[in-house]
Amino acid sequence: MGIHFGADYNPEQWPEEVWEEDLSLMKRARVTMVTAGIFSWAKAEPRPGAYDFDWFDRVMDGLGGAGIRVCLATMTASPPPWLTRAHPEVLPQGPDGQRRWPGGRQHYCPSSPVYREHAVRLVERLAVRYAGHPALAMWHVGNEYGCHTRQCFCDVSAGDFRRWLRERYGSVARLNAAWSTAFWSQAYADFEEVLPPRTAPTFPNPAQQLDYLRFGDDALRRCYLAEKRVLERVSPGVPVTTNLMPFHKPVDAFGWSRDMDAMALDFYQDPFDPETHLKAAYTFDLMRAARGGQPWLLLEQAPGAVNWRARNGPKPPGAMRLWSWQAVAQGADAVLYFQWRQSRGGAEKFHSAMVPHAGTDTRVFREVCDLGRELASVPEIAGTRAVRPTAALVTDWDSWRALELDSHPSTALRLPELALGHYRPLFEAGVACDVVPPDRDLSGYRLAVVPNLYLLTEPCAQRLASYVRGGGHLLVSFFSGVVDDRDRVHPGGCPGPLRSLLGLWVEEFWPLDEGATVGVRGRGGESGQGDSRELPAGTADLWSEVIRLEGAEAVAEFADGDLAGSPAVTRHGYGAGTVTYAGTRLEPALMRALMDGVRAAAGVRPVLAGLPAGVQATVREGAGGRFLFLLNHGARAADIALPRPMADALAGARGERVDHTYRIGLPARGVAVLKDLHGAVSAGT
Repeated sequence: MGIHFGADYNPEQWPEEVWEEDLSLMKRARVTMVTAGIFSWAKAEPRPGAYDFDWFDRVMDGLGGAGIRVCLATMTASPPPWLTRAHPEVLPQGPDGQRRWPGGRQHYCPSSPVYREHAVRLVERLAVRYAGHPALAMWHVGNEYGCHTRQCFCDVSAGDFRRWLRERYGSVARLNAAWSTAFWSQAYADFEEVLPPRTAPTFPNPAQQLDYLRFGDDALRRCYLAEKRVLERVSPGVPVTTNLMPFHKPVDAFGWSRDMDAMALDFYQDPFDPETHLKAAYTFDLMRAARGGQPWLLLEQAPGAVNWRARNGPKPPGAMRLWSWQAVAQGADAVLYFQWRQSRGGAEKFHSAMVPHAGTDTRVFREVCDLGRELASVPEIAGTRAVRPTAALVTDWDSWRALELDSHPSTALRLPELALGHYRPLFEAGVACDVVPPDRDLSGYRLAVVPNLYLLTEPCAQRLASYVRGGGHLLVSFFSGVVDDRDRVHPGGCPGPLRSLLGLWVEEFWPLDEGATVGVRGRGGESGQGDSRELPAGTADLWSEVIRLEGAEAVAEFADGDLAGSPAVTRHGYGAGTVTYAGTRLEPALMRALMDGVRAAAGVRPVLAGLPAGVQATVREGAGGRFLFLLNHGARAADIALPRPMADALAGARGERVDHTYRIGLPARGVAVLKDLHGAVSAGT
C-alpha cells in the first residue's frame, strides 16, 4: 500500500450529496486512508440504546469502493448530550470543585463507570458491525486522551484513587511512609480519609500530587483498555491504536506504547516558531523509539493554519511538504491531517483542511495533491525502519511530573525545554538519536544523554552505572538523582545513587534569578578519560550548584558570581567508560561544544558528514531498500556533497529526469529522497 495518506473524515458534518464529491477528490489527492467516526457518537446513538449505523454503512462502503482504507474510530471521544443529561455525575470536576459542563468535547470523568459502560456498549456494536468490513484497516480508540480533561477531582475519582492507592501500597502505614505524612500533621488513619489533591490553602503534599498524576494517567489508560479488549475479542487481528499528543505530561507515551499495536501521534507545527522542526524531530524520535524502531503513524497535522493558538499563521509554501516528509524520514508510515474538508461551523471552522472553504483551486489543495503524488511514487519506503542510532536521549514521565511540582529550589525548570536543550546539539550536528525511557537497555548506544533526571530509582541508577562501566559514554545534567520514586530526597542528597558514578556530590543548589547569567570557562586538563579539549568561554543561566569532587575532574568552572572558580562541568572515568556532568544550563553554543567533544570521544558520527546548517539527514532501510532523506529546514538553499552517486527517488513524481549525482542542491524547504543502493551512509556508526 505504501505510505498512507489522508485525513480525519467527518461526513456527518455534510449532506450526503457531498460524499460523492469527497470520494472523487480523495482519488485526485491520492488519499489511501482516512480516520472516520471520531466525533460520531451523537449521530450513531441519538438516543440511549437506539443505534443508527445505516448512514455510516454507506460511508464505509463508499470508502471501500474507492479503495480507501479506514482507521475506524470508536466514536467515544465526545459523549452525546443525552448521556450527561441523564447522568450528570459523568461530568468532570476541577481541583476547585467546579464542574466542567458539556458544550465542548471530552466532558467526562475518566473514572466514571457510567461513561465506560456506555462507551464499551457502543464499541461492542461497532466492532460486531464492522469487524469484517473490507475497508477496515485498524481501530482508533478515543481521541487525544487527556487533552482537555487531564484529571478529574470529583467524588467518583476520589473513590477510584483510593482503590488505586490500596493496590499500590496495601496499607495506610505504607501510604503514610511514602507520602511523608509526618510533615504538617497529614497522617491518615484510614484510606477513606484520602482525597485527591484538590485546591488547598497552600502547597499540597508533593508525593500526593505525583501519585495523582500517575493515577490520572492510569485512569485514562483503563478507558482505552476497556475499549481495546472489546475490539480484540470481536475483531481479532486488526491493529488497535490511539493518537497521542506531543510534550503531553498527563499521558506517558512509553507506558502506553505497551498497549498500542502501533504508535500514533498528532503534531501541529507552528509556522511562527523557528524551532518547530526541532520539537517535531524530538517527538518523532520518541515515537519511533517507543516501540523499538517500529514504523509509526502521524494521524493528525494541519495542511495550513490551526484555530487554537493566539495567532494562527498559515504554513508558507513548501512547509507542509517539508514537515510531512520529516515525519516519514523519521519513521512514519502514514501522513494524515485534521481534517479532510474544512468545517463551516463549530469551534474548528478556521482550522485548515485538505479541502479548504475556498475549494480546490487553492494553494493548499494543490500542495496536498502534489504531496499525495510524491508519497505514492515511493511505496517501497513503507515498512522500512530507521537504522538504529548510536546516541540516545533518556527521558522519564515520572521524573518530568515530579520535577515540575511546586516548592522546589526553582519552579523555572521545565523538562520539555531542558530536554530540547540537550537534543538540539545532536540534531544540529546531524546525529541520529533515539529518545528512550530510563529502564531501556542502553548497551547498544555509544552515547547516552540524561537531561535533569530529578527522580531516579536505584535500579535505574544501577543500569546507568552498568552502561558506563561497560564502556558507554554518559552525559548527565544538573538536579539529577535528587529524589526517589516517592519524591523523597535520597540519603546524602544530590546526586543520590549516582554519586559514585559521577564522582561528585552537590553541597548546595544555587538557582539563578530570572534573566541572570553566569560566566563559564574551560579548565583544560588531561585525565586520560574521554575528550580533553578545553571548552571555550561562555555563559550559563537558570541554575548552578556547589559541586564537591570525589574522583571527577573539573573541565569547566564558573568564571564569576558567588561560585567563581568552582566546578561547573566535570568528567569522571568509571570502569571502561566516561561520564560528564553539567552543573548548570550552558548557553547553546557552549552546550554544542560540550556535546561535540563528548560524542567525538564516544565515536558517534553524523549520518552524513559536512551537512550545511539547517539540513537534516536520516536513513531508513528494509526490504524496500535503503533511503537517505535530506530536508532543508534553513532559510537558504543548500549544496550537499554525497559519498557516492545517488538518484532522487522523487524526481519521477515531479516529472524530472532521474540522474545519479555526487552532489545535490536543495532550495529552502527542499526535500530529497535518495536511493542509497550501496549503503554509503549510516546512522552515525
